Amino acid sequence: MTLSLRERFARGDAVTGIIGFIGAPMTIEIFARAGIDFVMIDMEHCPMDMDRLAHLIRAADAAGIAPLVRVPEVDAGLIKRVLNLAAAGIVIPHGTRASCEALVRAARYAPEGDRGACPIVRATRYWPDDWNAYAAKANRDVMLLPLIEDKESIDDIEAIAATPGIDGLFIGPYDLSISVGAPGADFNHPAMSAALDRVASACRAHGKHIVTTIGDRQERDYSRGLVARGVQGLVFATDALVLLQACQRMVSFTR
Repeated sequence: MTLSLRERFARGDAVTGIIGFIGAPMTIEIFARAGIDFVMIDMEHCPMDMDRLAHLIRAADAAGIAPLVRVPEVDAGLIKRVLNLAAAGIVIPHGTRASCEALVRAARYAPEGDRGACPIVRATRYWPDDWNAYAAKANRDVMLLPLIEDKESIDDIEAIAATPGIDGLFIGPYDLSISVGAPGADFNHPAMSAALDRVASACRAHGKHIVTTIGDRQERDYSRGLVARGVQGLVFATDALVLLQACQRMVSFTR
C-alpha cells in the first residue's frame, strides 16, 4: 500500500517536491514520473484559476503525487474551495502566529475549526457515506504548512511552531534572505544559517516538520546538507526555473 505524504513525513522520510508555476497537467505527470513526492501548485504568484487548479489536482491524484496548494493569503472562502477539490494540503505565504491560527480555523471542520461543510464536492467523492467519518479524516489528513519568510516570524518562531493544527514550517529562503538583509543568500550565509537552526530547534521541540526550497542551488552536497540539518521536505524550486536552466544548459553546448 502506498503511503500518503503525511504518512511519509510521520515515518521520518526525506521527501521531495517542486513548485508548480507552469500550470499544465502534463507537467504534474512528469514530476510524478521523475519520482518527486509532492507538487506545490502556486496561486500566489501565478494566474491560476479554480478550473485549471481542479485539473492539476486530478492529474496529481491520477499520477500518484501529492498536490499541495499555495494560496495568496488566509482567505477562508478560497481555502474551502481548494480543499473541496481534494488538495492534500495548504501553504500560506508570510506565516505569523495570527495567520497560522486563522489557517487552522479555515482548513479544519468543527470542532477543530470552522471550515464550511458541503457533502457534494470532489473531496467527499461527491457524497460521503458517513459525514462525521469523512470530516474527521479530512481534519487528520490535510497538511497545513505556513511559509516562514520574515525576520519577525523567525523572532516568534517558537510560538508559531507551537500552534495546534500546524503540521510543519516551510522556510521561504528568498523572501527571508531579503528580510534578514542578505538578498538572494542561501543557507550557507550566517544569517540564513542561524534562521534555519532556530526553525529546526522549534520544530524539534513541537514535533513539526521542516520544508524548504533549494532554489537554483540544485547540488547534491547542498541538498544533503540541509537534510542533515533537519529539513525533511526538499523542494527543487519552480518548474519554470528547472525548465529555464535545462534549456540554458542545452544552449550553452552550442556556444
